[in-house]
Amino acid sequence: MQSKHLDFYFDLSSPYSYLAATQLDALAKKYAAQVAWKPMVLAAVFKAQGNVMPAVCLPKAQYMIKDLARWAEEYGVPFRMSSHFPLPTIRAMRLVIAAEGSGQSGVLAQRFFAAMWDRDLDISKDDVLRQLIGECGLNADELMAATETASVKDKLRAYTDEAISRGVFGAPALVVDGELFWGNDRLHFLEKALAK
Repeated sequence: MQSKHLDFYFDLSSPYSYLAATQLDALAKKYAAQVAWKPMVLAAVFKAQGNVMPAVCLPKAQYMIKDLARWAEEYGVPFRMSSHFPLPTIRAMRLVIAAEGSGQSGVLAQRFFAAMWDRDLDISKDDVLRQLIGECGLNADELMAATETASVKDKLRAYTDEAISRGVFGAPALVVDGELFWGNDRLHFLEKALAK
């Protein structure tokens, strides 16, 4: 059986993307799927698609805090609302792209997600990013320098544009066989697509 290809579009500032990310390794292993970790700039996606972040609506924001805790409990993963939210995640997402060459983009993305949504670290700070890169056994100097290159910057734009062209309007968004699955709470539908 040929392995499935799964594109995972995310922004590190999205707590629901964090929750989905905690489930991807197990799903990929179960269905022998190849996961492409594709960071995107969620603000640009919202703007292009005429969407707004959920927290703009106060009752929805209040509900979301409880909902996130419920999902974390459902998955058996740690979660706490970041005291730094919202914060700029562009540099961290460029680092995920810079790690593609080593095949460690998913590992680094998961480390950044956990840092923000479990450890309550400020992943917009260079010293925090360096620490997390080191925890993954990667070269912080090389990756940090790569974030300033045109190729890495262009790739983040390209992933964002690609997501928009595929109809992505929020995060997380997952695409299998050209079919879009939006939201952490649609992973059961994603699993059915992987099982086909």
